[in-house]
Amino acid sequence: MATAPHRRAGRLTTLAYLFLLLSQNIAALLLLPLIIISAILTLAWIGLPFVILTGTLLRTLADSQRRTLARLLPKAPHPSAYRPIPPAGITRRSATIITDPTTWKDILWLISGAANIALLAIPATPLLHGTYQLLFSLGLTSPTLYGTYTPTTTLHQLLILAPSAILLTLGCLLLPPATNLYLRFNHLLLSPSEKARLTARVAHLATSRANTIDTQTDEIRRIERDLHDGAQARLVALGMNLGMAEHIVEQDPRAARAMLTQARETTRHALTELRDLVRGIQPPVLVERGLHGAVHALALTHNLPITVTIDLHGRPADPVESAAYFAIAELLTNTAKHAHATHAWVHINHGRNRLVTTVTDNGTGGADPTPGSGLTGIHRRLDAFDGTMNITSPPGGPTIVTLEIPCALSSPKTLPSSEKA
Repeated sequence: MATAPHRRAGRLTTLAYLFLLLSQNIAALLLLPLIIISAILTLAWIGLPFVILTGTLLRTLADSQRRTLARLLPKAPHPSAYRPIPPAGITRRSATIITDPTTWKDILWLISGAANIALLAIPATPLLHGTYQLLFSLGLTSPTLYGTYTPTTTLHQLLILAPSAILLTLGCLLLPPATNLYLRFNHLLLSPSEKARLTARVAHLATSRANTIDTQTDEIRRIERDLHDGAQARLVALGMNLGMAEHIVEQDPRAARAMLTQARETTRHALTELRDLVRGIQPPVLVERGLHGAVHALALTHNLPITVTIDLHGRPADPVESAAYFAIAELLTNTAKHAHATHAWVHINHGRNRLVTTVTDNGTGGADPTPGSGLTGIHRRLDAFDGTMNITSPPGGPTIVTLEIPCALSSPKTLPSSEKA
């Protein structure tokens, strides 16, 4: 099923995000004095570690604000325009943070925290007071309203319902315009500049290109190793057997026949290993039947029960198909080895020019993309296509891995005949 288009959040959802935004701005006001102190301390070398600490906290807080804005405003900025912080060197790391233009835009957002809180308080204040008065009129709070008014009869207490309803209505009316103004104002503050966006894009492409080259190099080395240890060794043994049989065929025909039989068996094993090697590079079923047929075939041969649902009205480009197939195969292998699962589900669809794949299992959870793990390899494989991988794997399960690869699908009319069948 195609991914649904982005929709604006409803009124109740917006109200929940309103209080989340309010808490983030309160945290920003608390962080601002630390930023000022660390800036003063930079006059001496001792302030550089504080710059790294406060800069990291600032990035984390601003990114959380961006993610919240993205839920409410489709055009909200995404946290991808920061210059990467070097892994070592206090001076280099602090200099990167200080000279990053996005850092200064984040500081401007911190300074605007009081204005943001005031803007959010416009609808929040009547909503909170209206809710408090509603609870008071129902006898669910203290017997004195605001510590000044104590109703003497039930009727007097129920009369509080009128101002409560007025305040709640006012808050609901003020909520959309105040939220919209807040979103646009903070979108302006937190949106990365075009230069910063391009710089981050170039850095990302350079990293993904390097990862792709490393992955290709590792794959070539694997193929060379498999050829050297497998088919090549068998072919060398085959040549030796044939040579020996040639020399003794007249003196000892029985031994020559035995060597020829062994040579035939060696040939069969070499062909099998070559087929396995080619299948590891590009499975024939993937070429002939596309991702739909290849994933179903993978599920049938797996030792774990797998439910596959696929809704694709066309085929992605060959490199995308290959990346998605091997990512799914790696995830299912990890599930069988480590998750102790009894069932797995694979769902593939296409929407908004993205191939979306979800792999779920009912195992023990706790999947962690540690360096050198299969999950890290999948992330590097997808990164070459600007793809993403999101993992949800709480202890006790379930594990849900979502893969997204930007791509277009070919027209169903251009599919191979095997795919149409």
